[in-house]
Amino acid sequence: MSSIFLTGPAGTGKTTYAIDKVQQLLASHVPATDLLVIVPHLALAHPYRTALPKSDLPGAGDVEVVSLSGLALKMIDLFWPLIARPAGFGRPEARPIFLTIETAQYYLQQAIEPLLKQGYFDPNVVPVTISLSRLMVQILENLNKAAMLGLPYTQVAQRLAASLPDDPGRRVGLEHTQACINRFREFCLEHNLLDFSLRIETFYQHLWPVAGVRQFLTRRYRHLIVDNVEEDSTFTHAILQEWLPLTESALLINDEDAGFRTFLGANWRTAQALAEICDETIRMNDSYVASEAMLEFGQRIARVLVGQRPGSPLNGQLNSADQPVQSLKSGPSRRDQGRQNSLDGPEQAKFTNTAPPFTFEQKQFYPQMIEWVIDQIINLIEQGTPPAEIAIISPFVSDALRFALSHRLAQRGLSIQSHRPSRPLSEEPAAKAMLVLARLAFPHWELWPEPIDVAQTLAQVIGDLDLIRANLLAQVVYRPGTRTGEVLTPFEHIEGVVRERISDEIGVRFDQLRGWLQDIQANRPPNLDHFLSRLFGEVLSQPGFNFHEHGEAGQVVANLIDSARAFRQVVEQVPLNGQLHGPAQPIFPTVDQINRAYLETVQQGVTAGLYLRSWEPAPDDSILIIPASIFVMNNRVVDYQFWLDAGSNGWWENITQPLTHPYVLAADWEPGRPWTDADEVAAQHDRLYRLILGLTRRCRKHIFITNSETGEQGYEQRGPLLMVLQKTLRRAQKESEEQ
Repeated sequence: MSSIFLTGPAGTGKTTYAIDKVQQLLASHVPATDLLVIVPHLALAHPYRTALPKSDLPGAGDVEVVSLSGLALKMIDLFWPLIARPAGFGRPEARPIFLTIETAQYYLQQAIEPLLKQGYFDPNVVPVTISLSRLMVQILENLNKAAMLGLPYTQVAQRLAASLPDDPGRRVGLEHTQACINRFREFCLEHNLLDFSLRIETFYQHLWPVAGVRQFLTRRYRHLIVDNVEEDSTFTHAILQEWLPLTESALLINDEDAGFRTFLGANWRTAQALAEICDETIRMNDSYVASEAMLEFGQRIARVLVGQRPGSPLNGQLNSADQPVQSLKSGPSRRDQGRQNSLDGPEQAKFTNTAPPFTFEQKQFYPQMIEWVIDQIINLIEQGTPPAEIAIISPFVSDALRFALSHRLAQRGLSIQSHRPSRPLSEEPAAKAMLVLARLAFPHWELWPEPIDVAQTLAQVIGDLDLIRANLLAQVVYRPGTRTGEVLTPFEHIEGVVRERISDEIGVRFDQLRGWLQDIQANRPPNLDHFLSRLFGEVLSQPGFNFHEHGEAGQVVANLIDSARAFRQVVEQVPLNGQLHGPAQPIFPTVDQINRAYLETVQQGVTAGLYLRSWEPAPDDSILIIPASIFVMNNRVVDYQFWLDAGSNGWWENITQPLTHPYVLAADWEPGRPWTDADEVAAQHDRLYRLILGLTRRCRKHIFITNSETGEQGYEQRGPLLMVLQKTLRRAQKESEEQ
């Protein structure tokens, strides 16, 4: 065995090193089928899929790139007859059904609905104000974290209650959460449903221990490449601990000061422990992305954060850059001859003599901040900067922020692409319009959209139709409550002043859309994903409609179609309640039932699934608008970054999750140790520390930082990032005066 633990900051060429390693193996006649590339998230597979197409190398072929959970799915599907009955599934003779994020929420709601009707999470008993969609997400996160930790799912509430503040309301809330977890797991086992957590548990407890299964994997994949190991879970690290000694070669890649997916179960500390079983540790230091000045800027902010870190037991655990790798078995590599990017340099390192790598601008009001950002972007574009090399980064990207930026940039002839993966599909304007049209196409569902939703949909899809005229059109043509016949009346029936105000051109497009929907009603209802695909392709993407040459809307619609298809492919396999056992032939849901179930599920605001196209690089003619954490998680690199709302607390605060906890449900958290306020503040410092280093190491040229004294909601903004920036600037000014 020859194994390497390759570590270093982002941008130092570690993934390029791994791709070169794969190509060397292929050139040495190692078959592509013997190689396996493991990533924590399939979006991080893009560099490999781009750089490793089939070639004329002796071992060339399709190199498999997977997440370990994806590999577990394949193994369960392959060896299902072997483990179905021992694992406790209720229908071992039937095939497994793997749930997506959306379908997991759909069946979770079915499983816990009787409990909710009994008064579980009644606000009079549990003082937690939480929507059903957020409740389901936190229940699933508890299951997922327990599975990755190796904690029995029946002990989740006990583990949380032992560490979180003890009050009667929280205790009852955790008891209710545990009851929902237990009910959902029973439901999944009975119906052969495998959500993420059950997939992990089934693989780790029932397949990996089987000698024949382990030999099948380890003999098939003799060479491993594991990228971004710090963003993976304890489950992955436990598998690798046992797999690495059985490989012919292995390369593990670790990003220092990363671990951005902690809230999803990632554990960079158990990742670093893998270095101890590797033959060699190599550290790469030279950045091929950020300039010396940019790296220095990030380091100075990080030093301020390290100096401000409060006293807490977490202090010895949270940061790695000020605690370099303890054991470099190979000694320094040739790349160690270059500069050091960690924080172990001189405490009072001077800024370089080059121009500052950042610009800071303070404005009084939020609109002024937006206008300043627009002006700077226009200057960059006029200087020849490609739009794709500009990223607008904010702690959160609200609808108001996105609209303000997109509207003003559109006035200058520029387009944007936003990426908000946690945003429900039902809140995306393009998807919402498609769903409203689906409700109009199937009036027998009696899911009547509100008139304002119909007006907004018409304005969204019909070219050159503003909201005022769309509202007027909807008032005239929309007939809710009509189970059969015309839900939308023809435009040709409109006469007089109203017709003139709307215009015949708009009327022709409306009648084209209406006629298409009428044709759908006249035939047998299609699968909803087929309906959405045809609606987009045959009507809304054509000239005269707003989705024509609208890349982002097309991407949203494609995600919606994928979501509806995946939902159908799962739900059509599951017999209706009461039809699982007995001599009667099981009854499966009809197309119409599935269509309606999907529409109702999405309308509830369930968390969207993973759509890889949304994680791909933005088009060359689009400016990216993205939350800061998503930007670094996706490993994007741009020439210019704009940091908005520097005074917002969102730069370091985690989203409140009263029924789960990413740190307590972690492998290195001592069970029963209380989570204190000091721990919370230390974790917030750590999050901001990693975020700042992650952003600065992914910027080639310049960062524009701006803040408004009053934020989007009208409140004064004096968050920790702003305070740290001001302290960093004062230090820099003082050093400049001393020179």
